[in-house]
Amino acid sequence: MRRLAVFASGNGANFEAIVEGCRSGVIGNAEVVLCVCDKPEAYVVERAERLGVGKLVFTPKDYASKSDYEKEIADVMDSLGIDLVCLAGYMRIVGEELLGRYGGRIINIHPSLLPAFPGVGAIRAAFEYGVKVYGVTIHEVDSSLDGGKILSQVAIPYEGADFEELKTEIHKAEHKLYTETINKILA
Repeated sequence: MRRLAVFASGNGANFEAIVEGCRSGVIGNAEVVLCVCDKPEAYVVERAERLGVGKLVFTPKDYASKSDYEKEIADVMDSLGIDLVCLAGYMRIVGEELLGRYGGRIINIHPSLLPAFPGVGAIRAAFEYGVKVYGVTIHEVDSSLDGGKILSQVAIPYEGADFEELKTEIHKAEHKLYTETINKILA
């Protein structure tokens, strides 16, 4: 059984999709054993509790440096035998400590067709730019901002004017693409 850690900073919808994907067999021979969250008030913490997934919740300002909290995270992941790290709305740049110990085993989901619209606010930026095809990208995490090797993408044609409807369509596509991609990586 492969062991996953999912990092999230907010709602946790992709976190829950990954947990449910493991439990339903969409992601074969895997389980999410750890939710890592940098915001104690985030809803993903409640999701992890409800789903019975272990949590590591921290406040970055309680540490002297990024390296210090990343070392603690990596130590916990080492003790749990984590095989793959999935970033799912984790709003921090992964630093050298985690990349040094888990490089090549950290993936991220991004709500655009990278390399277009990297960084925070990608859906809004693409919407305001007026693109006609939106998308979702799963990529390896490296030291660049949303610049690691692209593993999978899905295009989402949308020419409507309702931003909330667009976000809903993108989030639906995210759940499906992320679980399918994780399954392929682990196979």
